[in-house]
Amino acid sequence: MTEAGRKGIDDKARYALERARIDASCRLPVLIWICCGIAWLLTGSALALVASIKLHSPEWIFPGASWMTFGRVRAAHLSSVSLGWSFCMAIAVSVWQMCRLARCELIYPRVLILAAAIWNIGMTIGVIGILVGFGQSVEWLDMPPVVAPFLTAGLAIVAAWTVATFRNRREPHVYVTQWYIMGAMFWMPWLYVTAVLVIFGLDITLLGLNLRFSPATGVVQATTNWWFNHNVLGLWITPVGVGTAYYLIPKVIGRPVYSYYLSVIGFWALALFYSWAGMHHLIGGPIPAWMSSASIVGSMMMLIPVAAVALNHHMTMRGHFHHLRYSPTLRFVVFGAIAYTAVSVQGAFESLKAFSEIAHFTHYTVAHAHLGVYGFYAMIMFGATYYIVPRLTGREWASGRMIRWHFWLTAIGITLYFTSLSIGGWYQGLALIDPNVPFIKIVRSTIPYLMGRSVAGTMMTLGHIIFATLVVMNVCGFGKVRSGPTLFVEKRVTPVREPAALSV
Repeated sequence: MTEAGRKGIDDKARYALERARIDASCRLPVLIWICCGIAWLLTGSALALVASIKLHSPEWIFPGASWMTFGRVRAAHLSSVSLGWSFCMAIAVSVWQMCRLARCELIYPRVLILAAAIWNIGMTIGVIGILVGFGQSVEWLDMPPVVAPFLTAGLAIVAAWTVATFRNRREPHVYVTQWYIMGAMFWMPWLYVTAVLVIFGLDITLLGLNLRFSPATGVVQATTNWWFNHNVLGLWITPVGVGTAYYLIPKVIGRPVYSYYLSVIGFWALALFYSWAGMHHLIGGPIPAWMSSASIVGSMMMLIPVAAVALNHHMTMRGHFHHLRYSPTLRFVVFGAIAYTAVSVQGAFESLKAFSEIAHFTHYTVAHAHLGVYGFYAMIMFGATYYIVPRLTGREWASGRMIRWHFWLTAIGITLYFTSLSIGGWYQGLALIDPNVPFIKIVRSTIPYLMGRSVAGTMMTLGHIIFATLVVMNVCGFGKVRSGPTLFVEKRVTPVREPAALSV
């Protein structure tokens, strides 16, 4: 064997040992965050089913129970999945990817475990508080004010840890996924703290000093609320989801990202334009016209980063789509990437005033939101979990059939959910702008579509139960032991190996 060949083998062995040490250092904190996220996913799914059924059959489930009225259950569901499942998974996936890409073992693991404890204590207080009647009736910020310090502390700890890990990196090259993770960790604490201060204010005594910040009033509160809501999607969930897709697609198929420059364009265009979005939800409201117009322009300009990301992902996958038949991770991630393109294009046109005139205040906007948060983000998080957990536990998944059931239940479920509410919402909007149609007739006409929503929600919940079962079996060591990766269909050829250039 030549000297170059021996060196290549030595490098591969060294990289494999390095990855194993990194995964071992990440094991406990990342698994804690993942398990907490799945617990909130199951909680949110149960609450979502109750809320959905109450829309078409309010007397069928928990009639007369004040803590299970639609208003409370829907707010508790939204908090469970948006601030519980989504945030826990974002932190778990970001921590592992940052360590892998920085080529350094996890630093301060107890700090991340402390952050998980603080965050989930706050979440538990918040969701229970909503159900017992202490909700704030502010979209995405429904939980009682006492929760804000918990969430702020959790976010601050994780953001500081991310910066410390990035500074401690051994890999000189900065990957595009790291750009997205660093951006998300910078943007989210700023978004949350600003929204809480402006909408709720601050009045505490600390070390003898009275800290007081009066909340805004009137239209400013509504404007801040939609600015926060939309930017949680665009500057927290989107960077983590897109960055994870940029990491996992090349990893699974064994080739580099098609264009580094396209990925940079996508990142900076997202940072520049998305922060303007959100105010188009207040079209027709008592806000200055320039605010809604600027928001519309920002939403339409988002087509630039969306096109850059979609082109980069497609060209990276070109010639490798056959891997979708085998890889659970790739199938979930590619589904999420396609949903990201679809929901972003839809959102740009939905911001237009003529379109909003029909779709606003209807079930259409609910369908749009779920395509983004679930069809895009949740599906990529499912795929990331299927890739990450075996590397942390050293055990493969017990059943490819169960993973296949999980995929089809969730993929068909979100497709049915989106289709049913989009069609029903559009007809609802057309009827609402017709003064000759009685309102009660409009309400009754939406019932079949709302039943379709409940059927879709049931399918997705079953998928979540299967997903949670698989994770528990893997973490606890239950089920059949496998010698190779768990695939949808067993390959007849040798699986593609990671090239040394992608070893991080």
